[in-house]
Amino acid sequence: MKTLLILRHAKSDWDVDFGDDHARPLATRGQKGARKMGRFLTTARVVPDRALTSSAVRARETLATAAEAGGWTGPARVTDALYEASPEAVLREIQAEDDDADTLIVVGHQPTWSALVSLLIGGGRIEMKTATVARISLEVERWEDVAPGRGVLSGLLSPSDL
Repeated sequence: MKTLLILRHAKSDWDVDFGDDHARPLATRGQKGARKMGRFLTTARVVPDRALTSSAVRARETLATAAEAGGWTGPARVTDALYEASPEAVLREIQAEDDDADTLIVVGHQPTWSALVSLLIGGGRIEMKTATVARISLEVERWEDVAPGRGVLSGLLSPSDL
């Protein structure tokens, strides 16, 4: 059995001079939200063995902040493939992950993240607010076997819920 944590990046800062969208950093509120989610996941004993994140600054900062707050030490892969990706493209990245990880966290962007959760659980309308995490339980032994409709949504939580 595999567990997939889908984490939308935390609140970004629109008030700083960041150049382009890819370089936009987290806002103070976003840093706080990412810390909350990191601590929560550790307290709930859902610690990722491995991470996959978009190369966008706000996604990388979300992962780094959550991991530090939660004390996670697993390896992370940063990829441009998750920035402005389709849900199907993200699924291909998940399927390429090493099977030694039982719990994988994937950090990225809207509207893809809501669509990805819906794809994995076989439908429904899911809203992924900033720093929201969806927990998907998958009855598979290998990441390459993750497919549309194979997952069960076993949790959906935003920092405001904590």
